[in-house]
Formats: sequence, C-alpha cells, structure tokens
Amino acid sequence: MARSAAGGGRRPAIVFLVLVEAAAVLLALGIAGIAGSGDGRPAPRAEAPAGPTPTPTPSVLPTSAIGTAPVIQPGRPGESAQVLRPDQLTPPPGARHNAADIRFVSMMVPHHEQALEMAGLVPERAGSTGVIAVADRIRSAQQPEVEVLRGWLRDRGLDSLLGGTGHEHPTMHGMQSPEAIATLTATTGTDFDRMFVEMMSAHHQGAIAMAQEVLANGLDQQVRELARNIAFEQSVEVNRMREVLDPGSK
Repeated sequence: MARSAAGGGRRPAIVFLVLVEAAAVLLALGIAGIAGSGDGRPAPRAEAPAGPTPTPTPSVLPTSAIGTAPVIQPGRPGESAQVLRPDQLTPPPGARHNAADIRFVSMMVPHHEQALEMAGLVPERAGSTGVIAVADRIRSAQQPEVEVLRGWLRDRGLDSLLGGTGHEHPTMHGMQSPEAIATLTATTGTDFDRMFVEMMSAHHQGAIAMAQEVLANGLDQQVRELARNIAFEQSVEVNRMREVLDPGSK
C-alpha cells in the first residue's frame, strides 16, 4: 500500500513537468515567429526565381553616350554660356587652325582697317565730344588688333591674303560702300555725328557676327580669344554710340 501510494504521488508531478516543458517549447516557437516578422506575421518562405536575375542599370553612362552629350561652356564676364559638341572643345590631333580661322583673320584685317579709316575722319568733322571719344577708343583698340591679325597670317605663310582692301569684299558683314564713305567724308557737325554712329554701329555688328562664326567653327585658340575680345569690345562700343546720340537711352 505504501509503495502504491508513493507511485501515485509521483505521477501528478511527472505530468506537471511534461506540461511545463511543452508550454516552454510553444513559448519559444512563438517568440521565434515574432522575431522573424516585424509585423507579428511569420516570415514568408523564400522561393526560387522563375527566370534569370535582371542586370542592374549601370550608374555611369557608357563612353559612347558621353561622347555625344552637349557640353555647356561658361562664357567670360559679360558673355553668355555656349552649348558645344564635345569635338568642339579639343581640336583634332595635329590640327592647329582651319579654313574658318583663316577666313576670319584675313577678312578682319580689311574690316578693322575700314573702321580705322572712318575713325580718322572724326577729329576734323565731329561736332560731339562723345563721338570723338568713341573714335579714340576705336583707334586704340583696333590698330593693335590689326598688327596681331597680320602677324598671325605671316607666321603661317599666308602673307598673300594681306593684299586686299575692305572695298573689294562688298558681301563682308558690316562693310560700308565707297559711296557711303565718300558721303561721310563730305559731312560735318551734327550730321556727321549721326551718320558716323549709324555707319560704325552697323560696322561693329558685322564684326560681332564674324566673331560668332569663327567661335562656332574655328579651331585656333589665339583666334578664338581674339574673336571673344572683339565681340565684347564692339558690343560695348555700340551701346556707347547709342548713348552719344540719345543720352536718355542709358
């Protein structure tokens, strides 16, 4: 009887231990499920991809795409930025100048010389000190530029292009006809001032157009630098001449 009673007392204890262990296992499984899914749901089972893994998009463009992209080149003070093709940024190997450079330099020599001719008429004919000041500025800027342009041609064996005059190129931007120069020469005072400003403004606009052409098509860095300077200086002078005739336009 005593042995039977002892065995009966141990059975509830064993059952209790089994239940505690089962509860611990279930609790551990529940905690693992929560840790695997942040929202309390069990993490989905990973599945094998149905097809090949897609190639990620590269973060750098291929060289072929970069080579055709336009480039914005900042301008100098007072100038606008330019949108250029990549092949305009660096001249091709061995090419120091091209036909556009030669045309610009050979045409700009007589173009400047006509401006100097017109400016030379001012001291004895002008009625405005403002016109005299503009003419002085033109002479001081363009005479040295003529020497640079002539030197550029001589250094490249292109002296034969220096023989002509501006009157032989009637289609050159802004060039004034011999008849217009003769009329200006015969005029004085206020009439001379107005005619001079009108003719020189058109002349300067022609030089600016020529500079823009060589900047778009030329290769020589010295020519491009000179073209930028010419375009900037002559734009300023056009505005000054406008103010001379109409001081209220400032």
